[in-house]
Amino acid sequence: MNKKDVQKPLHVQVAEKVIEGLRAGTAPWQIPWDASGMPFLLPYNFQSGKRYKGINALSLLMAGRDDPRWMTYRQAEESGMQVRKGEKSMLIQFVKTTDERTKRDASGKVMHDELGKPIKDITALPHAIIRNAYVFNAAQIDGMPKLERELPGIDWQPNERAEKMIASSGAKILHEYSGKAFYSPKNDAITLPYKDWFSQDHKYYATLLHELGHWTGHSQRLNRDMGNSFGDLLYAKEELRAEIASMIMGQELGIGHDPGQHFAYVESWIKILEDNPFEIFSASMDAERIFNYIMDLERAQQKSVEQEHMHATGLPQGKPPGYLTTGDKIPYNGSVYEVIGHLKQGRLKMQESLFGNSFTLSKGDKLYASLLYLKREMTNEQVRTASNGSGKNLDGDSPLYSANR
Repeated sequence: MNKKDVQKPLHVQVAEKVIEGLRAGTAPWQIPWDASGMPFLLPYNFQSGKRYKGINALSLLMAGRDDPRWMTYRQAEESGMQVRKGEKSMLIQFVKTTDERTKRDASGKVMHDELGKPIKDITALPHAIIRNAYVFNAAQIDGMPKLERELPGIDWQPNERAEKMIASSGAKILHEYSGKAFYSPKNDAITLPYKDWFSQDHKYYATLLHELGHWTGHSQRLNRDMGNSFGDLLYAKEELRAEIASMIMGQELGIGHDPGQHFAYVESWIKILEDNPFEIFSASMDAERIFNYIMDLERAQQKSVEQEHMHATGLPQGKPPGYLTTGDKIPYNGSVYEVIGHLKQGRLKMQESLFGNSFTLSKGDKLYASLLYLKREMTNEQVRTASNGSGKNLDGDSPLYSANR
């Protein structure tokens, strides 16, 4: 999609694509995928490693690309790659809340800090501004490394983590032989068939997490109006939110996604989006809120476990992933080494703080092994603190698409 071709607002474009997909059975959350096949990956920014969110994710999912990696033209150049001539871009939107400018002296020269880095002046904008950006898929870019479907650093069993996530929610879960799965706002309880009624375990967890999405809508949690019964307009809207959230959680846990009985809402969803295209934006934003709410509960539970472990043993618990990634800041030999970005062939763009040197780092280098060892020795909290705030604001991770920003 070229810039000059953009006439309709993004939410209208996406709503039209979703309606077309719903009729063909190809809307992103209509397509079943499971943990037995190739891992399904939501679209993400290759340079930052962050997934796109909200309506951006849906738009890129429906672009018909097999590769989930996307970048702007400039990001591709910065990574030593090249967008092929004649390739068309996809529109995404992000929210800008601050203005960043390079500080200059009276003569107009760029000012630098003690490490030789340009000094930036960052000021808050009086109100948020929606900005457009244009991204290209990895298949449109020369020099992209081969896509590795196996996610690096995953050291959990999907079903086991699903159990922990569900337990951390504290949701009341009932089992019965009725064959039905539903959430009752009145009783604030989830009802499911027994696990052995499902053909595969991960389908049980995918169904349970869908209902957990509804559970977040209770008045004491995210307080959504979920409607009263099947056929109700609000009920159909709530199902749309839970389906999108279920898809996101399915990838996060690696348990897959099973649309199941939710095909029954297709006609209602089409009517909703035809009457109000902006509903696809609202639904995708609420789905992100659902995901963040459940993830926050899991993080809070994990933090509590770590604190108990520290209190009992005086030792930190858990290790960070077995790889270096954008935003990592690791103290080493009197300096701090920061991963600035990803380059082709798995190399990393690095910045060293003591002398302000920039350089590339390969996984086979001894320094990589040393930094990775130190990262593993850092506590989870140290890694989160060191990595905070390093991503670029072109991946949709903004107040527009995330409830926790």
